[in-house]
Amino acid sequence: MKFIHSADWHIGRIFQNISLLDEQLYVLEQLKQHIKTHRVDVLIIAGDIFDRSVPPADAMVALDVFLTELIVETGVRIIMISGNHDSARRLRFGTQQMQQSGLYILTDITAIQTPIRIESSAGEQVDVYGIPYHDPVNVREAFECDVRSHDDAHTYLVDKIKQVQIDDIPSILISHCFVVGGKISDSERPLSIGGLDCIGYEPLASFDYVALGHLHSPQYKGVEHIRYAGSLLKYSFSESQQHKSVTLVEFDDVGLVSMQPLALNAKHDLRIISGLLKDLLEQAKIDVNLDDYILVRLEDTHDLLEPLAQLRCFYPNILQLEYTKLMLSADAIIINEGEQHTESDVFNDFFQQVTGFELNDSQQALLQSVVLEAQQAMDADV
Repeated sequence: MKFIHSADWHIGRIFQNISLLDEQLYVLEQLKQHIKTHRVDVLIIAGDIFDRSVPPADAMVALDVFLTELIVETGVRIIMISGNHDSARRLRFGTQQMQQSGLYILTDITAIQTPIRIESSAGEQVDVYGIPYHDPVNVREAFECDVRSHDDAHTYLVDKIKQVQIDDIPSILISHCFVVGGKISDSERPLSIGGLDCIGYEPLASFDYVALGHLHSPQYKGVEHIRYAGSLLKYSFSESQQHKSVTLVEFDDVGLVSMQPLALNAKHDLRIISGLLKDLLEQAKIDVNLDDYILVRLEDTHDLLEPLAQLRCFYPNILQLEYTKLMLSADAIIINEGEQHTESDVFNDFFQQVTGFELNDSQQALLQSVVLEAQQAMDADV
């Protein structure tokens, strides 16, 4: 029996005022091909189906069309849970009718003890449990229990599932949460303030496989079968070095057999280029991916004539440009209060901090003349 674990689709996401819907559909077609090629029985989507609790109409239509085509063309069963970006109430609309066609949408934490039982043509069985995104308040209200932290709440729900597990049937847990120590990206919305959203992995270890959502980097936590599949696309420049994928998971009648990533390749990559302007313009002449979404980090220390316009002659999809030499370094010189510094000292320190170089003789002479002129003007005003 084969599963594909995916998560964090964020359908309808806008990045730097650009709709990524076409990009998402391009990658979802690759997911469909993976399902066909590997004859997958079940697709798991571990939350954040949409990017907003009230998604745009075109995003809802696009997802509806894709899921319908996927089920009709492949016969795959789909199990999804709601994430922190989703509206659980909106996502669960029509779920009873959808189950008849093989689409299971799990959004109710009071139903976590009812698994979706998957049976293969060979008679193998796997129970799939889903814990949709929740916070401690949701759990306290649903179960009238005393939980205060995200870790307490999640552990409470996991323990309730363990009460009904059947020893002879392998089990998969789906959850949308932040396991402590996970690698984060700029595009993830914090679940709470101050790091109180973290949960421990230890209560999850007894499941045969744990399909996690929320963190956008593919990774495992604690033990290899507790995994984040990662997001569908790169949703921030902090993810530029990540390799997006879904995870193919195979079970037999005893339990987990294998796990392997299946690559997803974007129509337009999200990447960072850095260097001197003249070097970047030369590199662009041999760059074969000019249409990628680009963050440019310029390392020039002198004024440039319309660098963005020059670069966009090659890279039409530059989304951001930074001058890195104008940013203070971590070891920037700080002038201590009480120390005596002349105007020239202060400017010398500033110039070295932002450029990394000291003033040369001609620049020093120019500085002295400017300071002297300013002092004479001030004295004249007095």
